[in-house]
Formats: sequence, C-alpha cells, structure tokens
Amino acid sequence: MVGIYQDRTKHRFLAYAAGPTTLDWDARPEPFRHFAGTPVIDLPLARADALGMAPLRPAVPDLASIGALLHLSFGLTAWKTLGPDRWAVRANPSSGNLHPVEAYVLVAGVTGLEDGLYHYLPDRHALELRAQHPQPFAAGPALAVGLTTVMWREAWKYSERAFRYCQLDTGHALGALRYASALLGWRPVEQLRVGTETLAALLGVDRDEDFPGWRADVSREEAEMLLALDLGRGGVAHAPSALRAAAVTAVWQGVASVIDPFPMFHWPLIAEVALATRRPDDCGLPPIAGPLPRLQPAARILARRSAQRFDAAHVMSAAGFAQLLDALSGDVDTRLSLLFFVHRVEGMEAGLYLLPRGPWGPALCDSLGEGGSLLPQPGPGGLICLQRLAPVELRRVARSLHCHQDIAASACLAVGMLAPFGPLVEAQPAVYRDLLREAGLLGQRLYLEAEAMGLRGTGIGCFFDDPVHEAARVATPDFQSLYHFTIGLPVDDERIETTPAYPALAENPAS
Repeated sequence: MVGIYQDRTKHRFLAYAAGPTTLDWDARPEPFRHFAGTPVIDLPLARADALGMAPLRPAVPDLASIGALLHLSFGLTAWKTLGPDRWAVRANPSSGNLHPVEAYVLVAGVTGLEDGLYHYLPDRHALELRAQHPQPFAAGPALAVGLTTVMWREAWKYSERAFRYCQLDTGHALGALRYASALLGWRPVEQLRVGTETLAALLGVDRDEDFPGWRADVSREEAEMLLALDLGRGGVAHAPSALRAAAVTAVWQGVASVIDPFPMFHWPLIAEVALATRRPDDCGLPPIAGPLPRLQPAARILARRSAQRFDAAHVMSAAGFAQLLDALSGDVDTRLSLLFFVHRVEGMEAGLYLLPRGPWGPALCDSLGEGGSLLPQPGPGGLICLQRLAPVELRRVARSLHCHQDIAASACLAVGMLAPFGPLVEAQPAVYRDLLREAGLLGQRLYLEAEAMGLRGTGIGCFFDDPVHEAARVATPDFQSLYHFTIGLPVDDERIETTPAYPALAENPAS
C-alpha cells in the first residue's frame, strides 16, 4: 500500500498528483482547534532574556517553564497583514501555513496543574484540560507531549499528497520541541513502545462522540507521536500498559470545534495509507535519527520565518557553507543523504553535488549511474560532484524540478533529501512516517542554521519526484526524494505588516 501511495502521489512533468479543482480561501479549514466545555489555563510567555544558552540545571516544571516550552515550539510568533488578509506565523513551520499538528501535554505531579491531559491553544497561548487523571500516567513530576495531525487541513489544499506533508510537519514539530526543550535543560524522548492505538486512546482522539462532523476524515485527528520530557532525572520510558490505564480511568470533558463544515472533496487514499502505516505497541522501530541540536537563542527561534523571495545575487560564504556541512555531519544514524543544487557558494562551481550520509550513504553511492566523480572538499564529509552546470542552466534545472518555483533558482542553494525507501518500508510500512518525519526534523535544523548565518530558509514540498532522481543519477527506485529545502538572503515584502503574536499579553521585546 505504501509503495502505491508514494508512486500515486508523485508530481510528474506531464501531470501533478491529484488535487482539488478549486480553492476558496475564505472557506479554508479552521487553523485553531479548541474543545468547548473545558477549563482554560493561561500560560506565561517565554522570556528570551531569562533563557540562557547553557542552562546550569534543568528548569523546574511549572506553569512558567511549560509556557516557555510551548511558546518556543508551537506558539505564535507574529501576525502578518497584507491588505484585507491576516494570518499567524508560528515557531513550527507548516506546509502552506495550514498547520495540521495539534499538541497535547500530559501532566503528573506538577505544581499549579491538575494531573491530566491538556490541549494547547496556540492562538491564546493557553492550556485546556481535556481529561482529568485519577490515575496519573507516571510518577510525578512528569511531562509528556503528544502530537496529532488534523489531516484535512493539508488535504483541503494538497489532496492525496497531504499525508506526506502531515508527516513532514510532525518532524518539524519534533525539531521545534527539541530546540525549546534544550533551552530549559530538558530532552524529549520518543516513546518507541507506544503504538498508534494506545496513543489515540491516551490523547482521546479515538472518542467519536467528542469530534462532531458528518465526515470523520475531516473532523478527526490522527495520533502521531508521544515524547516524554526528560526533566533531568531520567526514567522516561513509559509502558503502554500504564498509559492505557491512565486513558481508561480518565474523566473526559470537552467537544472539539468543527474544522470544516462544508468539505468539497474526498481523498480516501489518505485514510488508507494512514491505516497501513500505523504501528502496534512494542513494534521495535528505532528512534528518529538526528542528534540533539546545538543550542539556539530563544530570540532566534521566535524570529524564524520562511522566506518568500531570495536575492538572486547574494553569495553564501565559504565559512557559512562549511558551518552548514558541519551541522549536518553529526547524524551518524541518519537515513537521509542530501542532494545539493549549489547556485552561489564562495569557492564552489555551480552544479549538483551529493552528500552521502549515515549507514545508507554507501548504498546510495553504489546506485549512482555514470558520471559521478569525487570532488575534494575541505571540511567534514565528502561531496560527490554529480554535474557542473553553467549558473543559468542550473537555475533553469532547479526551477523546473521544483514545480517551476523561482525560489529554488534564486536561493544560494537548494537541498533534496534522499531516503532508502524500498528496503525499509517494504519490511515495516510504519517506517514511512519516520522517514518523512526525519526529513521534517532535518528541515527544522536547516531553518535555524540559516538564521544563524543571517540568511533564511524555506521548505519545498512540491517537486517532480522521478526527474529529481534522474538528476541525482539515482538508478534504482529503492531511494526516493522526500523533501526539499532552500537557503538564501531573503527579500522582504515591505507591503506586509508585522504585529505582535499576543498583543493582550505583556511580551518580552526580544520575542
């Protein structure tokens, strides 16, 4: 099923993957879900001046630290206005700014909060108590974050390809949570033993009566990940049996708001691939690869934006590119190798370059067709020069491969992420989600590494799949391109007005 889905949702030069025939932006899905009938607890905002780059000790779990965690990972960072249109931007990016990811917090033994399950309200920066836990999920103090996706938010625009984007967004959310946790001295730990059904029960997204709507694929949420927060004490591996017990004894409250009252299209393939990639308890899959990120200041996290246009003349410095390679070289367990479209990097000829990474890198190199040659390159890792191209020709190739988007041609460089799709997914279909999430996680790191260089990044989910493989000289369908990214000097649109994310709250100027 997964192979069928991957092939069917590929964009091709002759035809894009199936999509809606019309879009009414005034009737797009509701971006902020809430549960009516639940108590709401307002949270403090992150104080950028109080979050040091190297915490001396882990933060105490309380309303202030939880508020900082959620603000830096899932909260709003600004409002944008252009003419009659107004939209929010968040710490975690999303395909089309549609934000399918919902965040839940499990709390046990934390001062100021009742034991239970809370849903995060990013528009208000508050928690709503979704379920009380007479039997806590763990011995306190303990915190865990559960992630779900409202897949219709993406399917409304991207149709069958939306499942891909939901998983990429889940990876971005994981990355955002890692960066936020690091500033608090905490560490999110993926709960590998917890299967989809157990997680759905724990987060209450399997309760039909709480999600009204005449179409379940529109109103319901898909359980994605559970991440326990290591608060500096260790012992954060939770048994599925304990989590199921907390769910069974929970006192539930609240009814979910409607996402889209009048959906115009139906994409059953999304439900089919979601079902095929769910995991049982104790399925034995490894954690999503990627080392803990290097610390980034809170102000930079909150200032992150997706570029809409790039300066087509700016040249990335050799030092900046070396820094980028260094940031990408520590992923010893990664399954993703990288295809670079190098437009303007100091000291490098324009062309296509391959950076094999992790244990699957040699297999990818073995799959290359004729024409690849090793290119000596200072710094960590070895780049393979696939083809040197004249700058004008490379811009044409990059633009064409990325669904004719100029942003891929005007950036300093673009990056494609190649994964060993066939060997892994055929053995365990649930790995498909993990590969896409790992790509999103890597994208989140690229966002902040670009910001650290004084540049900006943008994720690209639209590309012509098989032509990218041909450009990379990958001669086997075992490797598939899952996500693309661009980095360059942004050109801001001066017509767009930026206003504070939470004007009713006393915001720190640095945020």
